[in-house]
Amino acid sequence: MLFADDVVLVDESRAGVNRKLELWRRTLESKGFRLSRTKTEYIMCNFSATRHAGGDVSLDGQVVVRKDTFRYLGSVLQKDGDIDEDVRHRISAGWLKWRQASGILL
Repeated sequence: MLFADDVVLVDESRAGVNRKLELWRRTLESKGFRLSRTKTEYIMCNFSATRHAGGDVSLDGQVVVRKDTFRYLGSVLQKDGDIDEDVRHRISAGWLKWRQASGILL
């Protein structure tokens, strides 16, 4: 069995995300791929003052876990649009590389 990794779906509504997620699931599974029901997660970003209808994001009837941060292609996305977590991660990764290159171990 093959697995797809690091797929990001974007929409302005949960209903739109649910439609896209179901389309991806059906399409990938028809080609022999499988979307993990346990590893799939989502983040809802509030980039505007518009209120969105409630409800869940689901994959084949199973509710998808909602996160406050999401790592994608090396960057950390936050639901409020801030970059603090990403900056913190990149600084600590830089210090770790510097310590390793300098032979400094903690």
